[in-house]
Amino acid sequence: MNGPSRKSLLVNVVCLGALGWIYGGDLSDALRARTAEVSALLTPPSAVRASLVLGFAGVGLAVFVAGLLRKKPEGFKGYRLLPILLVVALFLDLVLAEGRTPLDSPELGAVALQRFQGEAQKLATEAAVPSRAQVLQPLVDALGAPPYLERGVPVPAYTLQVRMECEGPVRDAPGTRPGTLLYCIARDGKQAWVTLVGLPSEVRFGVPAVLSQRGEPRVAVVHARIPEENDVIEGIDLEIPTVDGGAATSPLP
Repeated sequence: MNGPSRKSLLVNVVCLGALGWIYGGDLSDALRARTAEVSALLTPPSAVRASLVLGFAGVGLAVFVAGLLRKKPEGFKGYRLLPILLVVALFLDLVLAEGRTPLDSPELGAVALQRFQGEAQKLATEAAVPSRAQVLQPLVDALGAPPYLERGVPVPAYTLQVRMECEGPVRDAPGTRPGTLLYCIARDGKQAWVTLVGLPSEVRFGVPAVLSQRGEPRVAVVHARIPEENDVIEGIDLEIPTVDGGAATSPLP
């Protein structure tokens, strides 16, 4: 039988499609990340690596087509180039990806919100939530770098913006840089809503917007501390029976 078998033909078509989808997508993302105001990426994909893989894929395709036109038999090594290239490229990607976090940008942004909320809650009193930027800034510094790119460059650090006399969380923040935590304090000072400027979960490239999911912003809430039970009942006396049937009064410890 002249030419490759149907199985070899199908394998090469599948491998070519996979290479184009994976590395063509990486090249497109790398180029878009350079021009987009915000990209929901931890690091920009390597345009060089993607271009090399696509270039080798073009060479493999040319060799395969040449063998097909010349009706080379099934044992022709040129029919194996595309499958080998796909396996090698994926293996290298797996090695390079070792140690990277499995979470994507929206999930990491949500984790940062929760961490900030947890630490800010510790600073809350029964009268009010923390409101001074100087007090909250160390909590922001401890979060590290936001999981976003700004025109292809990683955003170096989270920033904080404190707003007073709010009636709810900030849902729209035009002109605000990605990685900004919007700490919005209620009028009575006993509650604060925290949102993060980045991108909606469903969007990978675009203009800065509040992190949201299905149109609803991801919000972390800081409350004034609730009095502990021991504080509420402090000073209440209990009657403790004595041996002679009487009662002795003793305050709670």
